[in-house]
Amino acid sequence: MARAIWSGTISFGLVSIPVKLYGAVSRKSLSFNRIDVRSGARVRQKLVSSVDGEEVIRDQIVKGYPIGVGTYVTLTDEELASIMPAAQRTIDLEEFVDLADIDPVFYDSAYYLVPDVAAVKPYALLVDAMQRAEKVGIARFVMRSKEYLAALRVREGKLMLHTMVYADELTAVDELPTLEASGQVELTERERAMAELLVQSLAAPFEPMKYHDAYREQLLDIIERKAAGDTEVLVPALPLGDTRVVDLLTALEASVAAAKAARRRHPTGSHAERAEHQGSTEADVVASSEAEGRKSA
Repeated sequence: MARAIWSGTISFGLVSIPVKLYGAVSRKSLSFNRIDVRSGARVRQKLVSSVDGEEVIRDQIVKGYPIGVGTYVTLTDEELASIMPAAQRTIDLEEFVDLADIDPVFYDSAYYLVPDVAAVKPYALLVDAMQRAEKVGIARFVMRSKEYLAALRVREGKLMLHTMVYADELTAVDELPTLEASGQVELTERERAMAELLVQSLAAPFEPMKYHDAYREQLLDIIERKAAGDTEVLVPALPLGDTRVVDLLTALEASVAAAKAARRRHPTGSHAERAEHQGSTEADVVASSEAEGRKSA
C-alpha cells in the first residue's frame, strides 16, 4: 500500500483543497551493504571528529557552511526553522501557463496529488478547469524543510505535481564549448538527407513498457543464482564498441541499412516497409539532394 509523503492543501484563490502527495515513481535500483569478508558481518560507519578521531554523538552535531579551509559558519535547527516560509502545508498556485512554455529540463521529481474524501468535488473542478484551459499551474510549497517550485498538470484526469529546478541551477551552455560549437558546423545536403532518412527509418510510437533495465535484470539473476548456491557465476564480457574512425556519410548509410533490416525482422516489419515505400526511398532522397546541390552550384 502506497504511503503519503506529504499532506496539506492546494490554495486556489479562496478555495482550499486538502490533498496528500504520493510518489509517482518507484525507483528499482539495487542497493548493497558493505560486508566484512572475514566474518560475513555488515560493516557500519561511525561519526568521528576529523581532528582527534573520537566518535561524536548526534546531539553534538550542528550544520556548518564552509567559508574557508577548515572554517565554518554553524547554524542550529532553530535558526534554520526561523527562516522557513510560514505556509508549510500549502501548495500556493501562483499562476497558470501553457505546458509548451515549460522546457522539460526544469522538471525534477513526479508525484500524484490525491484529494481527501471531502475534497473530491473541488479537486475535480480544478482538474476540469485546467483541462479546459489547457494550462499548467505553477506553485510553491514546502516539504521536508525545503521550499520547492512546482508544476501542477493534469494527466489522465488526475493532478500530478512535478518539483522543478530553478533557472540558476541549470548549467550554462557557454560552460560547454563543444556543445556551443556544434551549432556552427556546416552540413552537406547529402549528409542532411541521409540523417533524415535514418530518423524516419527509426520512427515509432513511444511504448514505455518495451524498455527494460537490462543491467538490473542481469544483476538480479546473478543474485538469485548465487543465493541458490551457484558460487561460480560467469558473467559474459560486454562487447567492445568499434573504435575505428568511420566516415560520417558511410556510417549514416550503414545505419539506415541496419535499421531497415531490423524493421524487416520485426513482426510489424512488413507494414512498416509498405509505409516506407509510400514516401521517398533512399535513392530518391539522395538523388534529390544531389540535384539541389548541382542547381545551387
